[in-house]
Amino acid sequence: MAQEISELIEEKLKKLPDCPGVYQMKDKNGKIIYIGKAKVLKNRVRQYFHSPSGHNLKTRLMVSNIADLDYIICDSEVEALVLESNLIKEYKPKYNILLKDDKHYPYIKLTLNEDYPRILYVRRIENDGAKYFGPYPAGFSVRETLDLLKNIFRISHCKKRFPRDIGKERPCIYHSMGRCMAPCQGGVSSEEYKKLFRSIAAFMEGRDQEVIDELTAEMYRASENLEFEMAAALRDRIQSVRALSQRQKVITDNDADMDVFALAAEDGLSCVEAFYIRHGKLIGRDSFDVSNTASDSGETLEGFVTQYYRSEYYIPKTILLSHPVEDEEMLERYIFELRGKRTKIHTPQRGANRRIVEMALENAEKNIVNMKTEKVKEQLKANAVLELAQALCLEVVPDRIESYDISHTSGTDSVASMVVFENGRPARKEYRHFKLAEDIGNDDTASMRHVLTRRFTHESRKGDGRFAAMPDLILMDGGLGQVHAAREVLTGLGLEIPVFGLVKNDRHRSRGVVGDFGEITLPPQGSAFRLTAQIQEEVHRFAIEYHRKLRNKHIEESELDAVPGIGKAKKAELLKQFHGIANIKKASQADLCRVRGISPALAENIYKHFHENK
Repeated sequence: MAQEISELIEEKLKKLPDCPGVYQMKDKNGKIIYIGKAKVLKNRVRQYFHSPSGHNLKTRLMVSNIADLDYIICDSEVEALVLESNLIKEYKPKYNILLKDDKHYPYIKLTLNEDYPRILYVRRIENDGAKYFGPYPAGFSVRETLDLLKNIFRISHCKKRFPRDIGKERPCIYHSMGRCMAPCQGGVSSEEYKKLFRSIAAFMEGRDQEVIDELTAEMYRASENLEFEMAAALRDRIQSVRALSQRQKVITDNDADMDVFALAAEDGLSCVEAFYIRHGKLIGRDSFDVSNTASDSGETLEGFVTQYYRSEYYIPKTILLSHPVEDEEMLERYIFELRGKRTKIHTPQRGANRRIVEMALENAEKNIVNMKTEKVKEQLKANAVLELAQALCLEVVPDRIESYDISHTSGTDSVASMVVFENGRPARKEYRHFKLAEDIGNDDTASMRHVLTRRFTHESRKGDGRFAAMPDLILMDGGLGQVHAAREVLTGLGLEIPVFGLVKNDRHRSRGVVGDFGEITLPPQGSAFRLTAQIQEEVHRFAIEYHRKLRNKHIEESELDAVPGIGKAKKAELLKQFHGIANIKKASQADLCRVRGISPALAENIYKHFHENK
């Protein structure tokens, strides 16, 4: 079969045209695993098969999985680059760089074209005459900056529109705190308000000293006019502007807007570090894991840039790269089509820009170290799952493990928990709670049958996609009784899923796993034991938390609240002793008096409340 596939590829290689285009590599199932573009299709595609010694490990691995190839001829390299980017977005090949399309970075928007400007947090740039600053890589940094600017310049914090809403409501608490000059009451003219926003714009553009000089001049004028309170407020504003300015790291002396992308690769891991520099200041950074790509450094950066700016709105005048791409001019033409203006793409070798790139590269290398640590952790988790599968003699290494536990207080507020571990790690988004009916009482085995029946039938019939994934292994927090109850339910539903129990020692600590043939001892120092102990602790914690939540809710909201003399503690004691309101209603006065803290007079009040009122 391999020879036949090889002949197929060799035949297609002979027919490759001598022109630009996009090529698609496919595996034996016909799935596209890599998409690339080429200045000359014939030369570029043949390199994969005729010059393998120059390829990295991932490229050689990708080539070993190629069973077929296709190509599309284009009129130019730029057209091929655009098509490549679109096809990658559509097919998401395994060995290409894949960036999310829906990630729109936040911006700060100043509506300077309005009579009373506003400062807003937005994620899209519109052609509306407003001024936009960003993008910022983290939303929290934008909101923090917005709050500081509003407080420093005492502009409106609310969503009111002026002059439309002037005089409609009284001033908000920010005015009382001295953080807003209350334009809602007409306390500031449109021109004065616009002046404040021009200062904000100047600050955002990096002209900090210009803003400070202007505020300082105003402070001296107020002082000369004996307006000492205003002078003091201006002094505080100057100090705040200086403090906010110092938080943004000055990274270059010129007033430059640029994005910097540095690639670091080691031991099969690759990371791109992005620096966002606006008006010479580093306003944020981001990192991207690009380990799956089957390309060299230049190709990886080229693919990253094309994918990155597909989902970005703002493209600066300069893009700095840590490694040269094959054709900077062609990539610049591609960016020109997106931006409508020329952008310089450069790989600096010396000078200030090189120092900036090296700073980004240093951060990328640190990220590689962190990625190695995470990779080691993932490997340890994978080893733990494999070790557990071997200890339990499972035919399949379980990717998804589900565990169940019951929690209640003497049969009241009964709940069940389901926790999920995927590849040895908690998948917390998959965790589920089950609230059980009171008539089940404190029969844990019956409760477990009920829960598993709901999990594998009732919830599925309702079309709840949250229960669509099936487990490869079920671990019950309990002994053989729970295991047999679970297997009984699964057998009745025609499901064959391995089930084992998690048992504890006298100190309520994890001891091991139990199955049909008795207890299976796991070495306490082994990774499988640590994994089962973590699962047992997690499922118990999750059940207890939900049970306490329901119990506290019932304590706080009860029919007993209407009985004079019943407080939270006595209510909790009554519910604990009688296992619910229904039994309290049936109790005699003598039974009620036996509860700690309940006097004969209070017992009489409780009895009369439920019987005479009825």
